[in-house]
Amino acid sequence: MKLGLLPLGRPTFDVPFAESKLAAMLSAVDACGHEVVGARTLLFDEAATLAAIENLKQENVDQVLILQVTFTDASMAVAAANAFSQPLSIWAVPEPREGGRLRLNAFCGLNLAAHALGLNDRAFSWLYADPDGSIAPDLAALLSGERPAGKLGAGAVPSTDSEGEAVAAALKGRRIARIGEHPEGFDTCAYDPKRIDQLAGVAVEALELETLFDTARQAEAADVAELRQKLDSQVSNADDVDKDQLDRSLRLKLGLDSIRNSGEFDAFAIRCWPETFTEYGGAVCGPAAMMGEAKVPCACEADVYGALTQLLLMEAAQAPVFLTDLVDVDCEDGTAVVWHCGQAPLSMCDPAVKATATVHTNRKQPLLYQFPLKPGEVTLVRVSQSFNEPKLVLSYGEMLARPAAYTGTSGVLRFDRPASDVLADLIASGLEHHMALAYGDHRQTLRAAAGALDLPLLEI
Repeated sequence: MKLGLLPLGRPTFDVPFAESKLAAMLSAVDACGHEVVGARTLLFDEAATLAAIENLKQENVDQVLILQVTFTDASMAVAAANAFSQPLSIWAVPEPREGGRLRLNAFCGLNLAAHALGLNDRAFSWLYADPDGSIAPDLAALLSGERPAGKLGAGAVPSTDSEGEAVAAALKGRRIARIGEHPEGFDTCAYDPKRIDQLAGVAVEALELETLFDTARQAEAADVAELRQKLDSQVSNADDVDKDQLDRSLRLKLGLDSIRNSGEFDAFAIRCWPETFTEYGGAVCGPAAMMGEAKVPCACEADVYGALTQLLLMEAAQAPVFLTDLVDVDCEDGTAVVWHCGQAPLSMCDPAVKATATVHTNRKQPLLYQFPLKPGEVTLVRVSQSFNEPKLVLSYGEMLARPAAYTGTSGVLRFDRPASDVLADLIASGLEHHMALAYGDHRQTLRAAAGALDLPLLEI
């Protein structure tokens, strides 16, 4: 057949490493024996990708293969799906867990694409595998249509009990401040305030990013100094990061406190990038971790349903929660990695390790926390809108005592099911890329809460 390629990437990731992975992917595709057309260099922006799509349309290809080399939002996957009625496949590549930066984050790109394609009722096939291994059989299966994503729906609404009803009742009247709009192509973060109110009795108020920035700039120097003193008690290396950028980052924490108090908010959903870096000049990741430790959840990327999920899990667990990405699944090792830039609550730090201050791996600005998550059983949950069908998605595993897989805050966990099964179900469910995590087994409480909220339940 004639196979059309779309190699997707973003220049904020490790471009030389991405190019080496792309070269290996192209070599494997060329060895399949099909006629291969399309771009053979990374498509870094919308204009280049749309031009490549138009070129493939002129070629009359039989199938489109998206090479998900680094993280990208889902907009170009959706554009490709809309441009072609032919079969669509996505191949994303893992990267080593070496303790350094997340150099590609391709799995998260696959995750976003799966959710967006599910919302658009578009079938696709997928593969998450290293091109440097014995890839030929899996790649042949992908291109022959033997690896369809499918559609995994939820089960029935579970029964409830007094505990579940209490958790659902505790959500009523809560308020979420959405600060800024979610990034384009992040369909995972879209929301309808009326639906959230109908579902859980939670109100959402939309604020501008400039409101946060202006409030942060007005913070008193004495309050910034006091917060810096608290940070110095938590980490030993705050002097290693840029002083002015750190000051601005700490001011974001004080800005969030002020907005919370004036608006009586219980949680935040914040458009964290790129403007906090490019317009304001400091990261909100560390402040989000501080707020989370104080049981005021902050969802990045303006993910309102992520904030709602955090409120739900926090009520069930009566403990801080962490809104995290699943960034790698190793079926041979039987483990997965949960990660986010550096915003896990400090109480989740492995006690064998001292937390440190660091900078955002792509944007190079503080404040972020850096530490591996502590060992112990964990519950993961998401109030999901996948396939445009409200549901509660629930999972469980054990965080392992392992070194940090990547910079920021991350943990290696083993699900209570085979990792390959969880991986397949995650893609088939069209799940959003953020899940809330808390320590302990809270599944029974959350099942009952799903019943009280009239949400169908999917356990993966």
